[in-house]
Amino acid sequence: MSLLRQIGATGALRTLDHALAQSLRRLDPDTPDSVLAAAALASLAVASGHAGFDPADPGRLVDGAIDWPAPDAWQADLQASHWVTSPDAGDVESAADAPLVYEHGLLYLRRYREYERRLAAGLRRIGASAPDATGIDTLAPLFVQLFPQAADNEDRQARAAATALRHHLLLVTGGPGTGKTTTTARLLVLLVAHALHAGQPAPRIALAAPTGRAAERMAESVRHAVQALTAQGIDLALLAALPTAGTTLHRLLGTIPDSATFRHHADNPLPFDVVVVDEASMIDLPLIVKLVEAVADGARLVLLGDPDQLPSVEAGDVLSGILRAAGDGAAIARDDAHALQSLLGPPRGDAGDTAPAFPGRHVHLQRGYRQSAALDLAPLATAVRDGDTATALSLLRAGQLQGVHFHEADADPLRSHRDHLLAHWTALADTTDPADALALAGRLRLLTAVREGPQGARSLNARIEAMLSGSGAAGGNARRGSGANLGAYFHGRLLLVTENSYRHRLFNGDIGICLTDDSGTVMAWFPGDDARNPRPFHPATLPAHDSAFAMTVHKAQGSEFDEVWLVLPERFNRVLSRELVYTGMTRARRVLHVAGSAEVIADALARHAGRWSGLGWRLGGSGVVRAAS
Repeated sequence: MSLLRQIGATGALRTLDHALAQSLRRLDPDTPDSVLAAAALASLAVASGHAGFDPADPGRLVDGAIDWPAPDAWQADLQASHWVTSPDAGDVESAADAPLVYEHGLLYLRRYREYERRLAAGLRRIGASAPDATGIDTLAPLFVQLFPQAADNEDRQARAAATALRHHLLLVTGGPGTGKTTTTARLLVLLVAHALHAGQPAPRIALAAPTGRAAERMAESVRHAVQALTAQGIDLALLAALPTAGTTLHRLLGTIPDSATFRHHADNPLPFDVVVVDEASMIDLPLIVKLVEAVADGARLVLLGDPDQLPSVEAGDVLSGILRAAGDGAAIARDDAHALQSLLGPPRGDAGDTAPAFPGRHVHLQRGYRQSAALDLAPLATAVRDGDTATALSLLRAGQLQGVHFHEADADPLRSHRDHLLAHWTALADTTDPADALALAGRLRLLTAVREGPQGARSLNARIEAMLSGSGAAGGNARRGSGANLGAYFHGRLLLVTENSYRHRLFNGDIGICLTDDSGTVMAWFPGDDARNPRPFHPATLPAHDSAFAMTVHKAQGSEFDEVWLVLPERFNRVLSRELVYTGMTRARRVLHVAGSAEVIADALARHAGRWSGLGWRLGGSGVVRAAS
């Protein structure tokens, strides 16, 4: 049996993957079977979140007893095929017109190779622009006021702010509560002060994130930071220049109805001097390329993110690729120290600049600042992040972490904790104000590892809707009737958008709620630019969507909920990883429930959510990122 047929027999390939291979066969019947199979796997790799396909490790994509070619022989077949371009050494600008590109050990669909190349070029362009650092020493009093611990060279928040004054491309990473947004607000104050001191207008600043909820969370954090700085006595004229609202990346770039292109691009750049983007781990490769190319020459780009979270749902593990090139910050510590010392006084010792290949700077924040009195999650999150199964299970079983509850081997929280969960969802049916309903909806969420199966989001949502209908809650009060009478769009139903609609300005991951007015008309309400002014849509006009009482962890990225139930599958699934468990757990603000077996948790923590990517080496870092186990 041919290699392509063996792979097809596993059921792993999609119709689109088969179609690509068959198209190449029709155009050239002499195309080797190994090349056809590789083309199908390169297509499947993109659908699985990778930038390309690694022929040295095909088992990462397809399970089963398959007679895989030897890597060297497979590579030789690919390099000899006219369907495959193999660029010479160096990141050449064009990979000709072949549909496939074999480069640095990865086989790409040509479009995705170009995305990687364009992203690397765009980041180098932004990072190569040197800001005018004249007069930054005059900011010393303000700097010390903003960062009272700045004299401590280990204060990474101060280091990040000082570095932002000297570089146009900055990455600020850290786990939940490490102060990424607070640091950003303070460094923006410094940028405003520097501009005004130089007699220039305050910089135009944009706050953005991949999802509307993440953008609102970011803006809310900045508003809180401004309130704290006001109380601290920071000049109100400086604080007035900071933005008070955030936006999605799609809205920032300017969606065009019925088009995948945006209004802002290289030839029509964004009208901002500073672009700050939160939740960078969620951004897929095609979108971040369009963002980077739309950043104007001479503008700053600040990327915030948690490198331990899951990568984007779509293709590309962009944040990890950039960080692999940027390093952990140790290699540029002397440069950071120089930036800090220039604000605090004469240099102490050797503070000479270094010249890393990566065009920007990276500061990783480690100190935890957001420790809820109701939720002691930090020790557990650290153990999960590090893959320390013994410690994680010990902490869960001990039951001594405030707000953390372990329901070991409980595969069905909807049965074991029915009354508690149902009370929250029935409360939604008693809410008539859309803004209040959306706020209430965010208080509790079931998060799952998978979409299908008994513990999958789809099955749980179906059961929850049946529970609500049976309890009468789905229909709310008498004037709204019963859930059955209202059909699929009942009062209180939560909706999750699953595809982008530029016409409606609704995007994958947006969450809304169905409410019925006094006339019996059901409308779906989604957050607007202002949290108090959500937008109504008739359900028939919505893009593809699912229920959102239960969501996959992937879909919940960028969101937080007061109470999270992380429901793991009964048996191991290849989507499980320590990043998935970590991401799910850290969505909780006050209460975390973990439902699953010790065996499945151990299997998950033993695996990384690795992605194949060549972005790191394109930016001057190490070689191709392999999909790690």
